[in-house]
Amino acid sequence: MEASSSQLGWTNQSWRTRLQERDPQLHIHLLGIGGAGLSPIAQVLLDMGIRVSGSDRQPNAMTARLAERGATIAPQQRAENLLNLPADQRPDVVLISSAVNSENPERKAAEELGIPVVKRFDFLPALLDGRRVIAVAGTHGKSSTTAMIVHILIRAGLAPGYIIGAELPGLGNAAAGTSPYFVVEADEFDHMFLGLEPEVAVILNVEWDHPDFYPTPASFRRAFMQFVDTVNRSGLVITCRDDEGAEQLRAYGYSRGPAWITYGLNPADLQATELESVAGGGYQAQIIHWGMPACALKMAVPGQHNVSNALAAIAAAVWCEVPISDACHALQSYGGVARRFQQLGEANGVLIIDDYAHHPTEIRATLEAAHGRFPRQRIWAVFQPHTFSRTRNFLNEIANSFSAADQVLITDIFAAREADDGSVKAADVVAASPHPAMRHVGGLVESAEYLMGRVQPGDVVMIFGAGDSYRIGELLLAQLNAGKSVEQGQTSSEEQK
Repeated sequence: MEASSSQLGWTNQSWRTRLQERDPQLHIHLLGIGGAGLSPIAQVLLDMGIRVSGSDRQPNAMTARLAERGATIAPQQRAENLLNLPADQRPDVVLISSAVNSENPERKAAEELGIPVVKRFDFLPALLDGRRVIAVAGTHGKSSTTAMIVHILIRAGLAPGYIIGAELPGLGNAAAGTSPYFVVEADEFDHMFLGLEPEVAVILNVEWDHPDFYPTPASFRRAFMQFVDTVNRSGLVITCRDDEGAEQLRAYGYSRGPAWITYGLNPADLQATELESVAGGGYQAQIIHWGMPACALKMAVPGQHNVSNALAAIAAAVWCEVPISDACHALQSYGGVARRFQQLGEANGVLIIDDYAHHPTEIRATLEAAHGRFPRQRIWAVFQPHTFSRTRNFLNEIANSFSAADQVLITDIFAAREADDGSVKAADVVAASPHPAMRHVGGLVESAEYLMGRVQPGDVVMIFGAGDSYRIGELLLAQLNAGKSVEQGQTSSEEQK
């Protein structure tokens, strides 16, 4: 077995070269391998025949899937995961998620052993070397739009590589692909998207987020300006004409090198007109391309925001030489991605839907879509605030984003990568809100208990959040189906995982 790069004294550049060459002896270890940021990279590496190992704070469905595919997974993040390996079995590079801080024991062990430790920003250029990268960026809608582009290209027989921040039914969230095209969700957190150097950049919207990393709206905008500067000079930028932030970005970047086209529900290079809702909650529209009628679009997924996302996907597909009529037709069979208006189930006449929305703009748009799809039903919105910094900085916006819901429950704040400094509480959202039927109910079990005692046949329960809020839907559904207590439902849910 080949010795590790740290043992042979290879430079950091060597692992990059070996990755570009798809060296089957290259060994890559991922800290946080079960998360949304690194698990798709691990899957791409496995597709490429690279040796993969990793660890996470606790096992989950993704770590189990990766283990089945041949990755070596440690159930916890410990220094011993690396220190106890023989020298010739140590990894050549350690890729860490943004949640892995400098005090992480496994990261410190890698540094002690002299193994290069990198983030996605440093890693992705080597992974995507030689590919025609289509990067989808923006505060909202990245996963859905990335998935739509992948769906179109696969239907067109182009076999793209892809990395998506959510599961696309039947296709998962990642693949190496066999064509030159690689579609990647371009995450702005931790400046990940600045390492991509795409040939095509799709920018859906630019609205301040991640205040723990971007302390001001100006710092957030600057990152997107830097992203535009990474686009290949002979490439293409696609932006939404309806979004103020994207339009400001266009004013900055229009003359800086890449070609630039716009899309939108208002006049743009690619425009959707004559929008009409269809049975089941989707939309149909006429597509105008460069001022001329091009095709009809019909989609099953709800919300006008998804029509806008579809335009961005169509524009990217046309750049890949997919005929615009074929792109429109392909989207008729697009069914959405996991945790985006995902129906968890229905029991006793109560429909439970899970959604990843955690920014106030996303919550508002999703609730409007729900109201359009279920106009005569009572809608419960259950929201788990995500991070203390976002809750504190967007408190009033969050508090005012639930007008389309009849009843609103606010759970305890999901800390994610942050520690509670006591500056904001979930109850503060309720205090700041004008909604007449909003209340704070505590944790996941308490929320499910509260709902169980009050939901009625015909109700729609919308679960919102980027943390573990989906568990509320699982608990409620288990209890409605089996007549068990919430605690029993929780155990059953865990066993099913």
